[in-house]
Amino acid sequence: MDAKKSVDLPEEGPENQNKEIVNALYKAVANGDAAMVAGVVASDLEWWFHGPPNCHHMMKMLTGISSPSAFKFEPRSIDAIDDCVIVEGWEGAQVYWVHVWSLKDGLITQFREYFNTWLTVADFRRCLSSSLLWQSHPKAVTKRSLPELMLAI
Repeated sequence: MDAKKSVDLPEEGPENQNKEIVNALYKAVANGDAAMVAGVVASDLEWWFHGPPNCHHMMKMLTGISSPSAFKFEPRSIDAIDDCVIVEGWEGAQVYWVHVWSLKDGLITQFREYFNTWLTVADFRRCLSSSLLWQSHPKAVTKRSLPELMLAI
C-alpha cells in the first residue's frame, strides 16, 4: 500500500509531509487501525530502543503485542529535520518518551524509541564541527535526573 494513498498529505515540503505521516501513525495506533499502520511502516522496520526494560510501548503496539489501551501516546511536540521526525511526550514526572522516525519516500523505515531518556540530536555531517538540531525539553520533568544520549545524523 502506498503511504501517500493512506494519508492526506499537504502540498508543502517533504518535512511537513513526513510530520503529517507520523501524526497519522499516532492516530492510527490510538484507534487500533492496523491497516493504516501497515500502510506507512516498512515491513522491515529497523528499531532501536533505550530505556528501562519492558518500556518499549510503541514497538509493542506496532507489532500487535499490546493494545492501544496499554499505553496512551499523546505527542506534546512533533518536529522534522530532513528525513527524521522527532516526537516527544510526557505524562507527569514519571513518564517521558522521545520517538525518532526516519522516512524514505513517505514510508517509515527506521524507528528509535527512547523512554525516560534525555535526547540531543546533532548534525555531524560537516567535518570537525557539529550543529545542535534538537534537544529534549519536557517541562514537567526538568527536575528529574535521566540518562542522556546524543543522536548524530
